[in-house]
Amino acid sequence: MKKYFNIFDLSQKVDYKTEVLSGLTVALALVPEAVAFALIAGLSPLTGLYAAFMMGLVTSVFGGRPGMISGATGAVAVVLVVLVKSHGVEYIFATVVLAGIIQMSAGFLKLGKLIRLVPHPVIFGFVNGLAIIIFMSQLDQFKDVSGNWLTGTQLYILLGLVLLTMAIIFGLPKLTKAIPASLTSILVVFGIVAYFGIDTKTVGDIASIQGGFPPFHIPSVPFNLETLMLIFPFAAIVAGVGLIESLLTLNIVDEITETKGRGNKEALAQGAANILSGFFSGMGGCAMIGQSLINVSNGARARLSGIVAAVMLLVFVMFGSGLIEKVPMAALTGLMIMVSIGTFEWASLKTFTKMPNSDVFVMVMVTLVTVFLHNLALAVIIGVIIAALVFAWDNAKRIRARKSVDDNGVKHYEIYGPLFFGSVTAFNEKFDVLNDPNEVIIDFAESRVVDMSAIEALNKITERYHKVGKKIHLKHLSPDCKTLLKNAEEIIDVNVLEDPSYKVAIDNI
Repeated sequence: MKKYFNIFDLSQKVDYKTEVLSGLTVALALVPEAVAFALIAGLSPLTGLYAAFMMGLVTSVFGGRPGMISGATGAVAVVLVVLVKSHGVEYIFATVVLAGIIQMSAGFLKLGKLIRLVPHPVIFGFVNGLAIIIFMSQLDQFKDVSGNWLTGTQLYILLGLVLLTMAIIFGLPKLTKAIPASLTSILVVFGIVAYFGIDTKTVGDIASIQGGFPPFHIPSVPFNLETLMLIFPFAAIVAGVGLIESLLTLNIVDEITETKGRGNKEALAQGAANILSGFFSGMGGCAMIGQSLINVSNGARARLSGIVAAVMLLVFVMFGSGLIEKVPMAALTGLMIMVSIGTFEWASLKTFTKMPNSDVFVMVMVTLVTVFLHNLALAVIIGVIIAALVFAWDNAKRIRARKSVDDNGVKHYEIYGPLFFGSVTAFNEKFDVLNDPNEVIIDFAESRVVDMSAIEALNKITERYHKVGKKIHLKHLSPDCKTLLKNAEEIIDVNVLEDPSYKVAIDNI
């Protein structure tokens, strides 16, 4: 019989064994990632490991998505490279602290809801691009220290161990789910290498991970306006990249687990984690889709797995570095390749002939930007902009006008579709000002006046009728539109009694 343990979430039943074993697996997978990302940024390996510990612990306890894993990430590392080279590590710590403050501000302002503006094709492209990046990053393990591809026995040994790892991860769940397949594969490959004395690349060949508890450290930078102006652009980018990647990862985990995370709470936790990371000698970070997928695929659904992963990572650094440095990179490489295969949205390939061409274009564009620029935030922003423009164009063509003349000789224009900047031209073409009768009614019961371009269009159409001595009535305008049109009220007759009330949706997250 399974034992369940409730921790930090009274509404969530937790499988204690699954959470602990999954957390241990994630901790092992975090080590090479954190070291690699720190080296990418030009920082010491411990800077990445301390960030992974702090980010993982804080977001697991206080975040808005149980089961999601955070740590040092490549997206953040790429942003910080330039600042490391020009001003050194102390400015990195200050930048991370400021980025955390920005993220917490976004949480307090409840900006997490903005993730709703990211269309599904953008998410598909983001996930597929990230899967390709995860796979391509593992190819470095098949190179020697000089950057040349391995050949001969070294290549065959590494390839064999990688394939064995992948086979265990793929096949073991079909036999039993008592223990995570990921952890089993790492232990089996580690045992084979140790027992037979196989000469293959290990974690210790990348860098030493030995260290102590993260030291508290106030960044040694001048506290003045000049420093703020220097680090603010980097902090803003780190904050934006971190929130976008974290909230998209949250959405993906939501879909897998069929549960609902809390975006604003996650933004607050990410911000607090980055602040503490900066004060405890870490490079900062955000949610990690690869490790999060490892965690949820192992069956973890609660906060405990993330807490175990963070704590065990620190244990490895403080007490178990000698053992962890002997773990074969082949096992971790095989694990991450399986993660990339599981991350890729294979179903998206079937939609190429079924989705609108604009959606396919957005998906492919986001994937390419993600892969070639390694800038996840830019990829998502480009995708959202393209999708928004396509949406605006499609809606601009949907505005219609039903025309009729009543028994009193009054001509009616019943407008259908949104009136906004994109549809203004089509709207103006609907009216025959010179040939219309002396009295005209434009009915907006089935339309919505959206922006200032639409308001200006209404002003211009009333002016056109006024110049030829004709009277125009605008019916069923919303209160906000009537306020903006107040200056033209002497030539506009608004039917207040029939005007609908527009309500704004309220977000309780």
